[in-house]
Amino acid sequence: MNYIDVFNGDADGICALIQLRKAHPQDAQLITGVKRDIQLLKNVEATPNDHISVLDISFEKNRADIQRLLHQGASIEYYDHHKSGTLVSHPKLRTYIDDQSSAICTGLLVDRKIDGQFRAWALVAAFGDNFNAAAMTLGESSGFDRESLCTLQKLGVYINYNSYGEHLSDLFYHPDALYRHLLPFTSPFDFINEKKEIYNTLAEGYANDMAAAKSTPYLHQSTRSAIVLFDNEKWARRVSGVYINALANQHPDRAHAVITQNTDKTYKISIRSPLNKTEIHADKLASQFQTGGGRKSAAGINALPDEQLNPFIDTFKVYFS
Repeated sequence: MNYIDVFNGDADGICALIQLRKAHPQDAQLITGVKRDIQLLKNVEATPNDHISVLDISFEKNRADIQRLLHQGASIEYYDHHKSGTLVSHPKLRTYIDDQSSAICTGLLVDRKIDGQFRAWALVAAFGDNFNAAAMTLGESSGFDRESLCTLQKLGVYINYNSYGEHLSDLFYHPDALYRHLLPFTSPFDFINEKKEIYNTLAEGYANDMAAAKSTPYLHQSTRSAIVLFDNEKWARRVSGVYINALANQHPDRAHAVITQNTDKTYKISIRSPLNKTEIHADKLASQFQTGGGRKSAAGINALPDEQLNPFIDTFKVYFS
């Protein structure tokens, strides 16, 4: 059997796969990319001898390729928490998908599947995906003290930070390389202690980019919503996701959008619903635009044409009014 692991390059995708492969070791081909590169199954050609594990990319966005790979004879196991649409029924497809809960990520789905064998990595995944309340609750019930949980939270944020960029050249580490650095360690704390150069590179980059983000004025700000617009800069492309998570945590009653200009003059947009108003879904807004999608609390648009920028801003303000 030939194994292929396809995973989102963010903290959730990486840490979900770490758990799966520590519980079920396999020498697998790795396919990943920057966080917004979610149609990863288009890069896979399969045979009946292939088993494909897919983690933290939208089923809905990959449905045609899922059907193609199943037709080619591959078996697929699929873990995800994004909007899935209608699932495919096939004897060689197993799905572990929860797109209804507002407090579940892919790392926690894998944690559930393997009975919490590598709980610390599941917590890193949850913290990285900004499920802070769920991660704190699970961590405390699992016996972690507050200081340890804060350490895991930082690592999750840094791994997630590394995934944002228009191109892989924007990142400090290619996601598959970062995954390979992390995988040997049963404990995230051991990674932090033994791979200080990698950890410090991410920590310092994060601090510098966040400082630049915080110095950028709001394009729009009210009690209900806020928008920030970044220019086409590497630091801006790297920090957009973690910065909007920070804003969402600081202002839980407010919706946020961080807009970053791409190199082709389109715009990448990160959207967060108010953390305290879970009935308002970010993915419904993002899905109104061609390259938009995501989950209820966090969504985005990959390439918004310039002529649609002002209509998006107007729609965002009304949607979250």
